[in-house]
Amino acid sequence: MSRSGFGATLSRLLLQNRHGSRVLNHVGSLTAPRPFCSESDPRSRGRIKQALPGVSSFTPPANSSHDWVGPPDRMSNLRPIKYHIPEYESPLESRLRKLRQETEDWNHQFWTNQNISFSKEKEGFIYSCLKEKGLELRDEDGRKRTLSADEMAEFYKEFLNKNHQKHSVYNKEWYMRNFTITFLMGRVALLKAWRKLGWRQQDPKLK
Repeated sequence: MSRSGFGATLSRLLLQNRHGSRVLNHVGSLTAPRPFCSESDPRSRGRIKQALPGVSSFTPPANSSHDWVGPPDRMSNLRPIKYHIPEYESPLESRLRKLRQETEDWNHQFWTNQNISFSKEKEGFIYSCLKEKGLELRDEDGRKRTLSADEMAEFYKEFLNKNHQKHSVYNKEWYMRNFTITFLMGRVALLKAWRKLGWRQQDPKLK
């Protein structure tokens, strides 16, 4: 597990213990089945650039006709999702797609910030503990010093307690967004079924 992703893991464990395990499935709870395209896919070669902090640079091909899931972001540890825009997209479908994309970006930004904070505070905690012991960050051989599991457990507990309110607000917002997305997906599915069965006037656009 990467250093940046460890903070997200600890935070999600806290949320899991207090609010259930659904929050762990960030991508799965927002998306329907789709083709998974990776860096090894010939269509995606050359389209994944170095990411900037807080911004995912994953870009699917311009002629893609599917939703695309990119490689895990190095900051948030989440896979970015780019939703396909259909040629004949109804206002309701557009509203759903935009909310899903905005939610993905919001989620990515939250965990990016959280992981950055975790890493900085962890380094600061280690430095303070070593300073109290009269030790430098590196030993005589130039290797980075570490703390014991018990000492680090103190930091993990403090970090989770300090961020409890932030996680609670995030969790509430997450469930509200999921409820709205699920509701809109149901409406879109119903309208498509009506059109397919001929219960509505045939039209290239789903009104």
